[in-house]
Amino acid sequence: MHDHVHRQKLDLTRNQALVFDALAAADGPLTAYAILDALRDEGMRAPLQVYRALTKLMNVGLVHRLESLNAFVVCSHPGCASHDTAAFAICETCGQVDEFAPDTAIGLLQDWAREHSFALARTTVELRGECQRCQKAR
Repeated sequence: MHDHVHRQKLDLTRNQALVFDALAAADGPLTAYAILDALRDEGMRAPLQVYRALTKLMNVGLVHRLESLNAFVVCSHPGCASHDTAAFAICETCGQVDEFAPDTAIGLLQDWAREHSFALARTTVELRGECQRCQKAR
């Protein structure tokens, strides 16, 4: 279970806390509908409830969206310089997701954006491949 430093400082609603806890307890990324299914016994019935909670959690940097999977994970890198950038290595064999901070690559992307007068809102880098454990298992 991820223990994010910001978790204690926020005044999360019940639904936000439920969604965060469901993601934190998960072994990997979850789609919004998987979160909804996991929380039906807690009274969550509508996808909009989950999406609203996810939006808030992403806005405060507790959760990231994996664009290529259309799924969500708890931020596991509390030392991030900014929650506007995130990078992930996603194993296509076992589904393991590792968050990391590729400062040099992010810096190059930010430089490009500045040089081209592009107003960068957020940056998500996703590496897809096979983790070391799965490579060794072959």
